[in-house]
Amino acid sequence: MKLTKEQDEKFKKLGISSFIELSLIIPNSYEDYRINNFLVEHKSQVIDATVESVYRAPNSIQITFYAHNLGHSIQGVLFRPRPYMMHQFKVGERDYFYGLCDCKMGKCTMTMPKKISQVGEITPKYKSTLRSDVLQRFIQKNLTLEKLASEGLKEYIATEILKLHFPASIPSKELETPTIDALKYTELFSYMKQLSVKRRYFSALSSSARDYKKWAGTLPFELTQKQIEAIEDIKKDISKDVAAKRMIVGDVGSGKTMVILAAAYMNMPNKSILMSPTTILANQLYEEAKKYLPYAKITLVTNKSKKLDLSEYDLIIGTHALLYRELPKASLVMVDEQHRFGTQQRNMLEKLVSSGDKKPHYLQFSATPIPRTQAMIETAHIDVSLITSTPFKKDITSKVIHKQDFKDLLGHIKSEISKGNQVLLVYPLVEQSEVLEYQSIDEARGYWEKNFDGVYVTHGKDKEKEQVLLDFAKDGNILIATTVVEVGISLPKLSTVVIVGAERLGLSTLHQLRGRVSRTGLKGYCYLYTNASASERLNEFCHTVSGFDIANMDLKYRKSGDLLKGVNQSGSQFKWIDLAEDESIVSVVKKDLKS
Repeated sequence: MKLTKEQDEKFKKLGISSFIELSLIIPNSYEDYRINNFLVEHKSQVIDATVESVYRAPNSIQITFYAHNLGHSIQGVLFRPRPYMMHQFKVGERDYFYGLCDCKMGKCTMTMPKKISQVGEITPKYKSTLRSDVLQRFIQKNLTLEKLASEGLKEYIATEILKLHFPASIPSKELETPTIDALKYTELFSYMKQLSVKRRYFSALSSSARDYKKWAGTLPFELTQKQIEAIEDIKKDISKDVAAKRMIVGDVGSGKTMVILAAAYMNMPNKSILMSPTTILANQLYEEAKKYLPYAKITLVTNKSKKLDLSEYDLIIGTHALLYRELPKASLVMVDEQHRFGTQQRNMLEKLVSSGDKKPHYLQFSATPIPRTQAMIETAHIDVSLITSTPFKKDITSKVIHKQDFKDLLGHIKSEISKGNQVLLVYPLVEQSEVLEYQSIDEARGYWEKNFDGVYVTHGKDKEKEQVLLDFAKDGNILIATTVVEVGISLPKLSTVVIVGAERLGLSTLHQLRGRVSRTGLKGYCYLYTNASASERLNEFCHTVSGFDIANMDLKYRKSGDLLKGVNQSGSQFKWIDLAEDESIVSVVKKDLKS
C-alpha cells in the first residue's frame, strides 16, 4: 500500500513503518467528552456554558460560567495561567469546556477548564513523539480495519486493538486478557514480519554436498541423533543454489566441533573458512580438524602466522586475523561463538570471499543455548538448528554452599588435586570493591598461593591470559579467574569449579562455567558460593542440566528484557510479549506468517 505524503511524514516522526505499528501506539488515558445533565464530583467532565465574567488575580484566572446542561452557575479556576489561556474565555460567548469538577457547601468549581471542539465522544490521549491531539487526529483518520487487514493482521485481532483507539465506553485501567493477547500477537507479528523482509536471498558460490556417512563411519565414536539432524540440515543447505544462512546452537559439550568438521567435509572439494574468537579456540579446532579430517589440506591463520598462499587449502581455520589476509573464494564460511564478533566483522568475512552477486553459504555456531521461544523468533530471518543433547552423560554434582562449608570445600579441593585433577575458582572481580561483599582475585590469591602449589591467575584484562590458560592446562592445580574462562577452552583434567558470589551471575553464565568441568566424562563438581541465605534460582539451577531448560529458566527470572539484542543488534525491546510465558503465541504467529 502506497503511503500519502502526510502518512509518510508522520510515520517517520513516530519511527514506524506500518499501520500495524501505528496500532501498537496505544492510548495512555482517555477523556470523556460526552455531555451529562448532572454533575459528577471529583471527575473531569464537559459543560455547555456561557462565560459570564473573567477576573484576573495575581496567580490565577477566575471565570464564572453559566452551565446550560446543569442549569446553574459554576466557578472556573486556572492556576498559574499561560498567556494563551486567556483567549479561550470571552464574556458572553457560549462554548463547550472541560475540567475537573467539585462541589463544596453548595458551591461548584471547575479546576483548569479548557475549551474543546470534539464533543460527544471518548477521546484517547497518547504519549509519543507527536503531540497527543495531532496523533489522535491522525489515528482517527488513518487507522482502519481494512488497512490492518491489508498488512496481514487477522480481523479478530485487529478489531480487538481498534477498540483501544475507538472505545465505546471508557476502558478499565487494567486491560482485559483478550486485549493483552491481541497486543502480544500484533507486536510479535509486526516484529517477525520485519525480520523476514530483512532476509535477503543470494545465489550460492557452490551447490553440492558430499555424503558424510562414510566419513562418520571412520570416527572412533558415534555421532548423536541431534548432531546428525544438524548435519542433515547443513547438507540440504549447501546443496541448494541459494546461499544458506543458518545458526547452529549447541549446549556446552554437545559436540559442535564434529558438526563443523562434517560441514567442511561435505563442502569439499570446495573451500571452507572457519573463524574463531580466540587463538586457543582456533588452535583447538585446528588440532581436531587434523585428527578427524586426515585427507583434507588444513591451515591455521592467527596474528603470528606467516603470510601463506591460502588458495591450496580445503579448510582455513583462523582468528579475526583472517579479515586481514588475501582469502581465496570459499563457498562455505563458518563462524564459531558468533556472538563474540560484531556484525561488521561477520559481514566483512562474508564479503571477502563473495564473488559479484554470489555469496558463500554461511553458518554461525553458538554454545550459548537460547530459549526455545527466541529460537522460534530467530527463524524468521535465519534457519536454526538446535543440538540439545550431549555425546556422553555428564556426571556433575552441583551444590549451593555458604561460609560454614569452607572447611569441607578445602578438603574436597585437596582430595581432587591428589587424584591429579584440576580446580577452577571464579571470583566476581579482579580488584577490591567497596560495594561487593565478596573477595576479589587480588584479595584471595595470597591465601591459595600460600597453601597450594601450581596456582595460576588470570582475568579478562590480562594480556597473557591465553598463555596462562595453556600453562595451567599443562601444569596447574588451581586456576583463579573471573568469568573469562567461560568460552570453549578445553581443560580435560578440570573436575571442580567454585563460583564465588554465584547469585550475581545469570543462570546461562553459571551453566557455561559449570560446562568447563567433566568435559571427558570425569566426575565433576560445581559449587555455588553465596552469602545470600536462600536462593530459589540457584537451587533450581542445581537440579537442571540442560542448557536450553536453563535459558528458559533465565528468562523466567529476568523477564526477557534484552533478549533480542542479538537478533538486530540495536535491541528490540518487547513491550507486551513475554518470551518466558508466551511460547504458544510465538508458534501461532510463526504459522500465520508462513501461510
